[in-house]
Amino acid sequence: MHIDNEIKYDFSDVLIKPKRSYYTSRKEVDLEREFKFKWSKQIWKGIPLVASNMDTVGTIDTARVLSNYNTLTCLHKFHSAENLLEIPNKIKNNVAITIGIAEGMNILYDLQDKERLFKIICIDVANGYTEQFSDFVKKVRTEFEDKIIIAGNVCTPEMTEQLILSGADIVKVGIGGGSACITRKVAGVGIPQLSAVIECSDSAHGIGGMVMSDGGCTCSGDISKAFGANADFVMLGGLLAGHDENSISINENKKTGEKTVEFYGMASNKALGKYYSNNMGKEYKASEGKLVQIKYKGPIENTLLDLLGGVRSTCTYIGAKKIKDISKCTTFVCVNNQLNNLFN
Repeated sequence: MHIDNEIKYDFSDVLIKPKRSYYTSRKEVDLEREFKFKWSKQIWKGIPLVASNMDTVGTIDTARVLSNYNTLTCLHKFHSAENLLEIPNKIKNNVAITIGIAEGMNILYDLQDKERLFKIICIDVANGYTEQFSDFVKKVRTEFEDKIIIAGNVCTPEMTEQLILSGADIVKVGIGGGSACITRKVAGVGIPQLSAVIECSDSAHGIGGMVMSDGGCTCSGDISKAFGANADFVMLGGLLAGHDENSISINENKKTGEKTVEFYGMASNKALGKYYSNNMGKEYKASEGKLVQIKYKGPIENTLLDLLGGVRSTCTYIGAKKIKDISKCTTFVCVNNQLNNLFN
């Protein structure tokens, strides 16, 4: 047993200190970045905001909209090869296919045979700390050496380095911070997201890799904090859920007229029952996600523009001309309270 006495921080524990700025308009801020990767021969240029690979977020319809703004969508892993082949070529540059360990290679082979393999592959598991996962990343890198590979999730520098050395270009960082995730409650495992991103990005950048902050963002300010912590990409789940493009059904309260939609974690009983046998591992599995009803938000484009506007506003407050400069211009201030909740 060991106790690490160093304080770890979440997004809610800090604010970004404003600084003298020469930029008076959000229009002056450039949110696009060009990325060259450690292993892949590909180059990607765009806004490094990413829709999560949840089936209530990362849908093909979501990708159609987000692609118009040159942002990424990691499709959820339960699309068939036939579904993926229907995606228009014009948006494929901004789409990652997601695979797991069990059936992942079969999907890649099916797409490869038709010469329609996507340039970005997201290898996603709940627990990225197994040797099996590292070995699988190595296998995918060996067989698809020119593809951009995202792998996760982990939340410590040592495992971030191992996944990069195994062949990942980008490591997804975050355990337990998602709005529909209860891993920290069920398993008692995780690292507060801001500190996880700071520590993992430092290790990743030291060996030529990159990190994608996954989880913990409740507003556009948190997105800016993730970039300020040196994240290269920021993945969003709950913030991009509840829209026309990723809601299976919309429920309306007949008395109040309020509209809601279902949102759930991919390790929840809802998802496990939907995609896996109800008896699979019943004697040892535990749900690590929750099912909630969230407010229906309409078209996803409106939410995306609000989030991007918030990041642009951050840049004007701290003197960052480009999104890449946010981390260079960020000074975090530790706070006991960051919001006035009088009317919440």
